[in-house]
Amino acid sequence: MEQAAVCPAVGGSYPQKNAEILSSQYGINLFLAGLLLTFAWAVHAVGISKSHLLSYLITLMLIQLLWMLWYLCRSCTQRRLIRDKDTHAGARWLKCGITLFAVITLILDSFKIGYYIDFSNCLSPTEGIFPVTHAVHTILQVYFLWCHAKDVIQSFKTLERFGVIHSVFTNLLLWTNGVLTESKHQLNEHKERLITLGFGNITVALDDHAPQCNCTTTTLCSIFSQGIYYLYPFNIEYHILASTMLYVLWKNIGRKVEYHQQNKTPFKFHGITVGMIFGLIVLTSTIAIVVVYLIQIGGSKIKSELALTMFYLHAIFVLALMCTAGIIALLIYRLEDRSLDNSKNPARKLDAELLVGTAAGSWLLSWGSILAIICAQGHPKYTWYNLPYSVLVIIEKYIQNLFIIESIHREQEKANDDIKTLRIVTISRGSTLSLTPLYKEIYNGRAARDSGDMPCLFKGSICGRENDGAGVAKEETSQDNSLVMHSASDFSFYSRNSVTNNKRRILKNIAAFLFLCNLSLWIPPAFGCRPEYDNGLEEIVFGFEPWIIVVNLAMPFSIFYRMHSAASLFEVNCKT
Repeated sequence: MEQAAVCPAVGGSYPQKNAEILSSQYGINLFLAGLLLTFAWAVHAVGISKSHLLSYLITLMLIQLLWMLWYLCRSCTQRRLIRDKDTHAGARWLKCGITLFAVITLILDSFKIGYYIDFSNCLSPTEGIFPVTHAVHTILQVYFLWCHAKDVIQSFKTLERFGVIHSVFTNLLLWTNGVLTESKHQLNEHKERLITLGFGNITVALDDHAPQCNCTTTTLCSIFSQGIYYLYPFNIEYHILASTMLYVLWKNIGRKVEYHQQNKTPFKFHGITVGMIFGLIVLTSTIAIVVVYLIQIGGSKIKSELALTMFYLHAIFVLALMCTAGIIALLIYRLEDRSLDNSKNPARKLDAELLVGTAAGSWLLSWGSILAIICAQGHPKYTWYNLPYSVLVIIEKYIQNLFIIESIHREQEKANDDIKTLRIVTISRGSTLSLTPLYKEIYNGRAARDSGDMPCLFKGSICGRENDGAGVAKEETSQDNSLVMHSASDFSFYSRNSVTNNKRRILKNIAAFLFLCNLSLWIPPAFGCRPEYDNGLEEIVFGFEPWIIVVNLAMPFSIFYRMHSAASLFEVNCKT
């Protein structure tokens, strides 16, 4: 009988597992085809133009739009049904973040439409169709994620797996396209800067994809062309966030949800003033450094060297502070005795894997810089600052990953057992038992003065009254002794609770400080402040093209790491 009951359940898992494998292979092939098409356009392959790449991306977006519309219509017809939800997926702050990036992406699309109108004489129609399709895709996808990111799909599972994984890899290809376009623009600027630093012998011809005709309105064309590249970082973050949220939705298909009470963790500014102040100082100074860097770099050799030195000194100071804060947080965790939550959680598992995986991009660049400094024959003065900077980048990410991963795996602090099991009643002659005032009032001694009744405290039990009148005096004496004894234990409990609250406050301030620091360190590479490009030493050791390939591959992961760390630290702050 037991075997007969188990076999169908085991056999029923095979179609689901096969659907998961088939859909993942479909998504990977979809991505590889688009990746090769993108690469062929980037290297000016014969017979491959930008219109071919955009046509492929438009087709993928239209297929995803059809699937999302079908899913939304089916959900609307079944809105009265109770559906399983993954309470850990699609947090509200994450939805707000992706909405902000989506709004800026829509501005980017409007700039692209304006750019196409000005150069319509010599641009392919696909360059006008693409931003329109992308804008519609963005609006519908954000709405879909707001409404259904928490869904645990239990019907049409095979079809839904293909639809969701198609959406995941469509967003990854759009992210790749954005990264490549932005990187080519940065590379052209980088080649021009190297000439001012005296490395003109290692530069190659500029890679120009500009239209081969004149703009109808020169001023607008300049605004659109320059504005597009300043908005690309937000577009890149939007697509990578969307792909991660959709991946969690894909992993949740057919999953059996464990029903338990999920505590709400709202963000509060109370108690994190110190962390916010120091974090805002770092953020403000970083913005100032980036502005000065972008103005000075490429102006002359002296100005470029000063800009690089200024950047390295500021980054070394910030990274040292972040390392110190992370070590303090880990030491506090070692002093606490709290169990880890090992329950199955796709969102949490993906967060941890992304932290370590994307950190590898920065580690690759840092080890490349360290090796270049060791092996180079000549060392301009500013390049020596690159050594402590690269070492601190490696250490800081190592410490921060430990802190974040342990934080998201720690169980949330529950109410103390002493409070949960406490029963407070009064003894009133000739009356039934009644609840006394709140514990805080009893602790402060107000309850006895106001009501005239003496409280009796027993952990996990209820105190009854004596039936015989002769025991009243003994009862009052025992109550006095009990009150004194419990006052001492309450004071001990209050002291322990005070220490716990202090630790918690320190952890919240550290999380808030690291959150703002990661936002600060996201800004420089996202907006063109990239010393890995500009100091020139790595190009001499490794060669110009090999090092540029390494930077272009690793930099997107490094940029995403900072934004993902900031999102994870925001969650840590809410949970602490």
